[in-house]
Formats: sequence, C-alpha cells, structure tokens
Amino acid sequence: SSSSSSSYSASSASPRFLLLLPLLLPRGCAGGSRARGGRDPGVDGMSAGAGTGTSELSVIVPTYNEYENIRELCTRLFKALNKANLKAELLVVDDESKGTAETIKIVDDLKKTYPIRIHVRSKSEGRGLSSAVLLGFSKARYETILCMDADLQHEPESVPAVAHPVLTGQVEFSVGSRNVEGGGVAAWALHRKIISAGATALAWPLSGSTDPMSGFFCTTKKVLARGEGHINPIGFKIGLEIMVRCRCQKVKDVPIMFQDRVAGQSKLSTKQNVLYLMQLASLYADRHPIISALAVSVAVLSLLVLVKVLFNS
Repeated sequence: SSSSSSSYSASSASPRFLLLLPLLLPRGCAGGSRARGGRDPGVDGMSAGAGTGTSELSVIVPTYNEYENIRELCTRLFKALNKANLKAELLVVDDESKGTAETIKIVDDLKKTYPIRIHVRSKSEGRGLSSAVLLGFSKARYETILCMDADLQHEPESVPAVAHPVLTGQVEFSVGSRNVEGGGVAAWALHRKIISAGATALAWPLSGSTDPMSGFFCTTKKVLARGEGHINPIGFKIGLEIMVRCRCQKVKDVPIMFQDRVAGQSKLSTKQNVLYLMQLASLYADRHPIISALAVSVAVLSLLVLVKVLFNS
C-alpha cells in the first residue's frame, strides 16, 4: 500500500517540515534532525565502503554541453571510489550539443586510465535529462546504479556515502540530501532558496526523503524494474519519479553539500519548472487519486504566484 512505501511514519510528518529551513540558511548553517539512520560522510565520504568488501556500482552522468567538467569529475570520482574499495564504472550519456565532440575526445583520453565510457544520443533517440538517466540505467553493467550531475554541484567524493545504504542492502533507495544535519547548499540567492524550499515542500508528501527533488541518488535495477511501463521521463526530477512509481519501500537520506556550478551553464528554465508541476500532479494522481486534484491545484497555483512575485518584483 502507499503508506508503506517509505521509512517514515505519519507521526513524524510535521516536524520533518522543519528540515526545509536549512535551504534558507547560509552554507555551513544547515540544521534540523538527521534523517532516519543518517550519517555524516565527512569530507570525502571514504568510510562508505568500510567493512563491505569490494562492491560494484554503475555511476550514470547525463550531460549536455558539459565537457568542461568531465575530466575533473572522473578523476575525483575514481579517487573516491578506489579509497572506498568500490569496483565501479562511469557511464556518460550525452545529448548531442556543440560540446559533444570535445566530450567524446575527453572520454576517449580518460579511457586509457579509468573505466569510463560514453553513449551519445542522437535527437531521434530522445532528449532530456530524465530519459537520458533511464537510458544510462538500462546500459549499466552493474546491478546497483547511481545518478549524479556532471556540473560538480554533486561532489564526487560523496558518491561512496550515497551508495553505501543501497550497496549494503539497508534500503532500496538512497538520496544525497541537502536538508539533513551535515548537508547544505552553497551561497544561493534568497529567492532561489525560497523557491527550492517551496518546491521541496510540494513533493515531500510523496516520499520519505527530506530532499525529494535531488538528482543525486542510488537504487538498483531490481527496484527500477517495478516501475517499468509507468515511469514518465519528463522534466528533471527523475529521482522523485522513481521513488513514487517504483514504490520504494525504504528511503534513506545521506547528507551532502550542494556546491555552486564550476563551469558551463545551468539547464534549469521556466519550461522545466512547468514540467515539474505537471510531474507533481501526475504523481499525486498516482499515489493519492482521491484527494490529489484539489490539493495539487491549490499548491501549484500558490507556487506559480510565488514565482511570479519573486521574478517580477
């Protein structure tokens, strides 16, 4: 049933809304209670593989004109994975762009040292981040699959810690969360923090995560198979989509620091915000069909008004 699809209880619901407060605080001031079973991965998250022996992990990174970040991402990632005693691969799923040729060139060079490969999608194969992630999952070599961004806002050093709960069988789905003790965000503008907090609050009832919009997450192919034919790859929030459609029974948040973009340009746009609201409506209809229509309509209208006020003031 829907009530068993996450690891939190109804009695703990109200206090956990307080976990959205760190989004409004400066970097380093994140507070609130640690998520159930949460842990601080430290600076590099190297303790994630301790005591587990050698484990296997496929890291999927969707890209669109992100060639400036690929080399640093790869070197930092495998340094962290090696220290954590994890056997892994890095699969870059690239949507054709002006940076594709350079991305291929860099990956070909990195192949000499690291287990990295690339799949370049032509426009006929589809476009967009979520479908790229799903394609990458389908091509992954290993059972355990992790998604992260290419822009280095997700620190590669946190990968072992984020993957650890899934690799050790503790949970079906783990999330790199900004909103638990030890996590946080870089120097965001106030309006960005407010919008993020509002969008997070809208998605919170759908999952047991304090950061349901996170694109830094880990699960397994077995879990993903439960949502086959139901997962809708629209917008950017594929982690939320998988959590809900695949009825993940246990979800665990792992604290991360969400950094500023190092190079390249953000792909977030007004269109993506609209797609997110459409995605929320669809997920609520799937999870709570009776009450979803009115509740989502009111929530979506409120968020649209907030966005309009903030950007037109």
